[in-house]
Amino acid sequence: MSTESGPLSGIRIIEVGVMLAGPYATMMLADLGAEVIKVEPPGGEISRQVSDSYFASLNRGKRSICLDLASAQGKAKLGELVADSHALLVNMKPSVIRRLGLTYENLRRYNEKIVCVAMTGFGLNGGDDPAFDYVIQAATGVAAMTGDPDGPPTLPGYSSADNSTGLTAALGLLAMIVSGNGGQVDVSLRDVMLSQLNYRASAYLNDGAEPRRHPFGAHSYYVPAQLFPTADGYLALFITHDGFWKSFAGEAGIEGFGTMAERAARRDEVLGVVTAVLATDTAVGWESRLKPLAIPAAAVRTLPQALEATPEMLVTAGDFRLVGSPVHVDGYTPQYRPAPVFDEYVPVSDSPVSAPGA
Repeated sequence: MSTESGPLSGIRIIEVGVMLAGPYATMMLADLGAEVIKVEPPGGEISRQVSDSYFASLNRGKRSICLDLASAQGKAKLGELVADSHALLVNMKPSVIRRLGLTYENLRRYNEKIVCVAMTGFGLNGGDDPAFDYVIQAATGVAAMTGDPDGPPTLPGYSSADNSTGLTAALGLLAMIVSGNGGQVDVSLRDVMLSQLNYRASAYLNDGAEPRRHPFGAHSYYVPAQLFPTADGYLALFITHDGFWKSFAGEAGIEGFGTMAERAARRDEVLGVVTAVLATDTAVGWESRLKPLAIPAAAVRTLPQALEATPEMLVTAGDFRLVGSPVHVDGYTPQYRPAPVFDEYVPVSDSPVSAPGA
């Protein structure tokens, strides 16, 4: 594959996105070679007001066009773009999506094969209740099952619902393009987070087992699988089967607890022994000792430390250093163009975009 054109070269996507979930979805597609046209309202998309680095982290590689979609002229211009595009992705309230005509039902007159992806809080038919990331984490049980057992509900330190929904929407968009059929794709933050609770939800639905919090984020099934304090710092240790345990126990000088069932039944005893042993060395020390044994373990690092340890994931797009695409394709290197200047889009007559649905 050419290093100049990605696997999505020839695919044109219109984004009417705000803040994080929608723009993240289309940025992932732009990184893979799709042409993404970001439709912004007069004054610009709201995330431009957060910070330049925030906007750059979610919008690199796109082109910007200013359209007032509430006006006849804006709607007409959008129709022209739809006629020559493969997909349109929007993340707004359902009532706004319909009012602006950003559905397949309304846009199919311009292009029967257009794929319209609606990202909302609770679904296109789920109403307009506010649905920000933290609200969804609270509403779907994620916050309730996170944190110390004796402490308050806890939220992750990043926007897990928005990011997860962005990736899911990108998957649905590509699936429809591959099918060659136009249509409406409906993805909600609530449904995505419930889906990601897979084995937790299954345990309750089939066995009546409600999730309970364990200290240090311990796994509900595997023991030991959690954070542990050490002589300096914390270590994440994840023992999922007896082979891992045998190797770890040999290095740590622990006897007994040879089966997964026994370790689960004697959870407190196992954790007491492991905690005492891990306190004899630092987190980094244990990581270096366990890594050659292929035991899943890592010292807890800060974000700056994690970024310093992974220079291969850092890229430059314009004036900004960013984290690059997590999708690595043999023979293709993303260009990582900067985020667009507001309303910079100029139609190109000899555009390489292939006919929608081709």
